[in-house]
Amino acid sequence: MTQSETMLRTTHRRSTISDVARMAKVSIATVSRVVNGSGPVAKETVQQVWQAIHALNYMPSSAARSLAGRRTGRIGLFLPRTSGTFFATMLQGIEIGVRESGFELLIHAHPQTVREAAHKSHLAGLPLGEHNTDGILVFTDCLSDDEIHRLYLRGFPQVLLFRSAPPGVEIPCVNIENKAGARQLVDHLIEVHGRRRIAFLRGVDGHEDTLWRERGHLESLAAHGIAVDPELFADGGFADAIAQAAVEGWISRGVVFDAIFSGNDDAATGVILALRQAGLRIPEDVSVTGFDDLSFARLVLPPLTTVRAPIKAAGLAAARQLASLIQTGSAEMSTLLPTEPVVRQSCGCLD
Repeated sequence: MTQSETMLRTTHRRSTISDVARMAKVSIATVSRVVNGSGPVAKETVQQVWQAIHALNYMPSSAARSLAGRRTGRIGLFLPRTSGTFFATMLQGIEIGVRESGFELLIHAHPQTVREAAHKSHLAGLPLGEHNTDGILVFTDCLSDDEIHRLYLRGFPQVLLFRSAPPGVEIPCVNIENKAGARQLVDHLIEVHGRRRIAFLRGVDGHEDTLWRERGHLESLAAHGIAVDPELFADGGFADAIAQAAVEGWISRGVVFDAIFSGNDDAATGVILALRQAGLRIPEDVSVTGFDDLSFARLVLPPLTTVRAPIKAAGLAAARQLASLIQTGSAEMSTLLPTEPVVRQSCGCLD
């Protein structure tokens, strides 16, 4: 029987695991291992099985039981990684919310870049979803818009963290106020310390945090009559090594700056290292600021001026919204948490 014949045959009845095995040209046991994650399966085979599952609109038995009211008792979380102070802080909030709601937490951290992983998840099938969780939390763009839309059409509960919902869908989102915090930070550099050549390091391409922080930076420049110099903008990747390389590039090209808005605290550590290696003093020669106010921000030398973001609270709010969506069918569609500048010595103030 051809693939098209198989799809036609299953149009008028619920697809079975046998149909999936037949289309993917594997055994029923292999399909079961892929769906339940109960044993090793070659990557190519996993992709074949998930493509067959999507083509046949097959719903694994655990997902069917969940929709019938027998839940798995688990919440899934998609992250690009779990290492780093930012993710550890966010996970603290998520774990509290998941635990207080009586769920267990399953985490899938993509080994590839976020965009590569989002694309591959759509092709090969989701390791977390209807088959093994009652709902999922999605950080930034760990899932493609197409995959989020597919889950939305199936009525599967999901909450988005640090991003907005794709056009045409209503999905609860938890975000922080990036633009106002960034604006206040740059205002401070200009008004209190007289900085005029303020460099900006963008974060991860495509992230809304990056977009809104840059808008806050630009608004402050415009409000103070400071012209935008494209030379003062570079990619920092929200990462110390990338930020360090960007600053080293500015210095080697002779770009003049008297302050750097690093994009986030992790990038700020790379900025500080690059400036020190170049013999520049902080804050006498260059003011440095971050964003997030992670636990190490007050411990670096000099202590970092930054924006306090409620990262743990965001994780907690997202977990609570998802639990509410699963248990009651309703949740707040938009949660926007406030931020506030934290002034320390790296900008030139006395802590």
